[in-house]
Amino acid sequence: MDGVIDIYMPDFKLWDAEHCRKYLVARNYAEAARTVIAAMHAQVGELKVDENGLALRGVLIWHLVMPGLLDDTREIMCWIAGNLSPDTYVNVMDQYYPAHKAETEPRVAEINRRTSDDEFCSALELAREAGLWRFDTRWRNVIPHGAPVWLPRARQREVCAR
Repeated sequence: MDGVIDIYMPDFKLWDAEHCRKYLVARNYAEAARTVIAAMHAQVGELKVDENGLALRGVLIWHLVMPGLLDDTREIMCWIAGNLSPDTYVNVMDQYYPAHKAETEPRVAEINRRTSDDEFCSALELAREAGLWRFDTRWRNVIPHGAPVWLPRARQREVCAR
């Protein structure tokens, strides 16, 4: 895809091979994600935007914070900052909700809940501690199971300070 794609938006949600096997039924998910995301980054680099914030070229990584799996978040953020660039744009997302087997299978009962505000704020802090700084944190579900609302930076700090 080199020379064809301008913007890549890969997802990277789990790091630990056992978590990948258990929740994604793909033990090598993290290894494959690292390989593919590194290739994408080599092709187009960090996300570049115009004066209006419109993406022009680069990689924007989506990270869905999973309930109870902040160690995976820590590893992913450290890998992104250390192996790609601290300037990599990361969308840290709190939109996880249990569906399908997560609601019905006892073997995955630990993820049969939404990500808490504390977990989301911890995930952002882990990303910052890794050296990352480019985040899309504008839209958040600040009311559990509510519609996304605009969350300005000052309000984000207040929610994450709790």
